[in-house]
Amino acid sequence: MKVYKTQDIRNVVVLGHGGCGKTTLVEAMANVTGVTSRMGKVVDGNTISDYDKEEIKRKISITTSVVPIEWRFWKINLLDTPGYMDFCGEAEEALSVADGAIIVVSAKSGVEAGTERAWAFCEKYEIPRVFFVTNIDDDNADYAHVIEQLRGLYGKKIAPFHLPVKENGKFTGYVNVVKMLGRKCTDNGNKFEDCDISELHLSDELQEELEPCREALLEAVAETSEEFMERYFDDGGESFTQDEIIDALRQSVNEGSVVPVQCGSGLYNISVENLIKSCVEFLPSPIRDNVKIIGKDPRTDKEYNVDYDSRRAFSAYVFKTIVDPFLGRYSLIKVCSGELKSDSVIYNYERDTEEKLNRLYLLRGKEAIEVPELKAGDIGAIAKLSNTETGDTLSLKSDPLVFEKFELDSPYTYKRYEAKNKGDIDKISQGLQKMMEEDKTLKIFNDKENRQLLIYGMGDQHLDVVASKLLAKYKVEIILSKPRVPYRETIKKKVEVRERYKKQSGGHGQYGDVAMEFEPSGDLETPYVFEERVVGGAVPKNYFPAVEKGIQESVGAGPLAGFPVVGVKATLVDGSYHPVDSSEMAFKTAARQAFKAAFVKANPVLLEPIASLSVIVPDAYTGDVMGDLNKRRGRVLGMNPVEGKKTEVVADIPLAELYGYSTDLRSMTGGRGTFSYTFDRYEQAPSDVQEKVIAENANNENE
Repeated sequence: MKVYKTQDIRNVVVLGHGGCGKTTLVEAMANVTGVTSRMGKVVDGNTISDYDKEEIKRKISITTSVVPIEWRFWKINLLDTPGYMDFCGEAEEALSVADGAIIVVSAKSGVEAGTERAWAFCEKYEIPRVFFVTNIDDDNADYAHVIEQLRGLYGKKIAPFHLPVKENGKFTGYVNVVKMLGRKCTDNGNKFEDCDISELHLSDELQEELEPCREALLEAVAETSEEFMERYFDDGGESFTQDEIIDALRQSVNEGSVVPVQCGSGLYNISVENLIKSCVEFLPSPIRDNVKIIGKDPRTDKEYNVDYDSRRAFSAYVFKTIVDPFLGRYSLIKVCSGELKSDSVIYNYERDTEEKLNRLYLLRGKEAIEVPELKAGDIGAIAKLSNTETGDTLSLKSDPLVFEKFELDSPYTYKRYEAKNKGDIDKISQGLQKMMEEDKTLKIFNDKENRQLLIYGMGDQHLDVVASKLLAKYKVEIILSKPRVPYRETIKKKVEVRERYKKQSGGHGQYGDVAMEFEPSGDLETPYVFEERVVGGAVPKNYFPAVEKGIQESVGAGPLAGFPVVGVKATLVDGSYHPVDSSEMAFKTAARQAFKAAFVKANPVLLEPIASLSVIVPDAYTGDVMGDLNKRRGRVLGMNPVEGKKTEVVADIPLAELYGYSTDLRSMTGGRGTFSYTFDRYEQAPSDVQEKVIAENANNENE
């Protein structure tokens, strides 16, 4: 593949709901531009994008793939992203380097949760976009309904560039509203040719739709300059040339005031080349007037606008890492300034490492294509950068630069994991570390308190995929299960106890005698408070630390259900000792016995962790969400309006009740609800919950 200049490059992310046809469309675009001689199919597992074994097995995209294609004088780097919410981190990585977007909508399914999420992503990253309504040839396709849905959500900026034509329920062609030309199916729908609109035999309904669509486009053109506005009022825009219309619409699309809608079929290559042309005509190159690429010189903290300037010193941003036992390790980069050659020496300021490159690549799916250089704005890959991670900046040691890292959503779905074979623990840890280098939404945590290993992800499917990948790639198996909730134990009343530890074993014996008071301390964040009020030397001072040590060891696992103890005040008030047999160990043991005896008498209770929960849902689902939270013992504290006809429901909820919430919330809201939470405090658990937890703990100990 030849080297392209910045202005001839388009970095286009392909977004949409899971299963809407994104990968099929990318495959079609690759086929139309000659990358492949035969189109692969998702069902056959032979597409360029979905090359991973898990993707082939599940028939869905799991990771973002880069598919560069060449069309005439331009290069388009297509970034095929997963549509399922569990893998939204992959989509955000692609969005961080994209300059334009194609949002794919199925003409059969219409606008779905993933469509709305794709739009929100584009708004967040300020990316110009076009809609492509695929499956237009399907008998159940309803383009008019899709347009109606999009306008209902996003208003007048939705601009249909295509209007499909059907005769007797069969797709026969479409009107290109921009050119006011028809495109007619020939050769049983396998080919298209230009024609006059009259040859398409438009229905009265379609004829009525065409006029306002054309008028809206001409109005958008007129609003780009005073001269065009005058001409529009003089002649209704009929004197605008084709080039003037396209240039003006490009400006409007880049500003976000116009969002084109086109139709076709990825599966049958209908209007795919037209979409490729639109990527070049309407979506921007990396150089955009309204977007600044700001880097900071770490030596001086001075900021610079690098803006894909090929005349500046080299800098690049690592937006994704691939760590695969079969493919190897690749750092995917976008060149932000200057140019990168295959023999360059690059510097990572954050890691303080300098490396000389041997080769430079473009990745097309799993295929690595060697290239001599990359210009500013282009996307490529560097192999074997062992000290470089996703989010790092590469530059020159003589001219270091650092770009701000993009932030991904935090994972809130978690499960406990165990090695099926105990001998695989180290291999599992190594495999997970490599997977976390690839996937920044995956986290692991060693919960020593509850003796469990936890794995966090964006949803249940995400965690299932991780387990499957560990088995397929690293030949190790983990078992996922419900995690143990970090309960606490405490006491509710004051008690006094006296315990003596006495032991004779022939020589020196053991003797320790303590009288102690135990009561609630009122501080649930501190395990215990220790004091002494011993009078007359009943217990020598040198044994006080041993008594406290006994209490300290006792609060690690309470007598009730084995959970840590909090909020206890222990006071040593009396005791006795033996001048020969007493020892620190004896007093520590006596204190432990006193703690255990007192805890049972002092009205022990279980405390459960309470989370502060925020749920953001469309207004229509607010009632369902609140009802569900009530069933989960949640307390709704308030509701706040959120932009986009949404509501934030704020509630306190037991952490135990959040297990499985991700799946249930998506089911309730059609995938449109999101949630986050933070630990807030501990509260006394209801008696039925306490009894259940104690019984479960007893069963676990008996197993």
